[in-house]
Amino acid sequence: MASTEAPISITVKTPAGSLVTVRAEHGEDLDHLVANSIDALKSAVVELEAAVRGAAPAAAAPMAPAQVAAALGASIIDNAPGNNWASTSAPSIGGGRSCAHGKMTAIQGTGKDGKTYRGYFCPAPKGAFDKCKNDYVRAGSPEWNTFVPDQVK
Repeated sequence: MASTEAPISITVKTPAGSLVTVRAEHGEDLDHLVANSIDALKSAVVELEAAVRGAAPAAAAPMAPAQVAAALGASIIDNAPGNNWASTSAPSIGGGRSCAHGKMTAIQGTGKDGKTYRGYFCPAPKGAFDKCKNDYVRAGSPEWNTFVPDQVK
């Protein structure tokens, strides 16, 4: 099945963590889209991020996100407010790790290379744009010998 997405794209991550992607068929088209819509994109992202935080935007934006998407021939994939995967469970007692999304899951398993791994994994859903990096325990470290997994794979 042929792809319906344009072959050239550029994705930029804002300081607040939003991802903005612009797609085009040719390099010249991408240059034209970026040059002609950078200000509109910037103000739309500021407005959208302010709405997600529940705050008023710093300045009135000339275009709404839907207007920017329409001007670029794009569609908004996810504009749901929140995206908050913070854990509501009690903090871990006697060890463990936490990240911005809550208590990390301690997992022990065997990798494709046949070696055992132990580490802590972010509880945010798979594919979340702000999912934290895995935090592996180094073999031979004191923590390796006292590691208690929540899951074994």
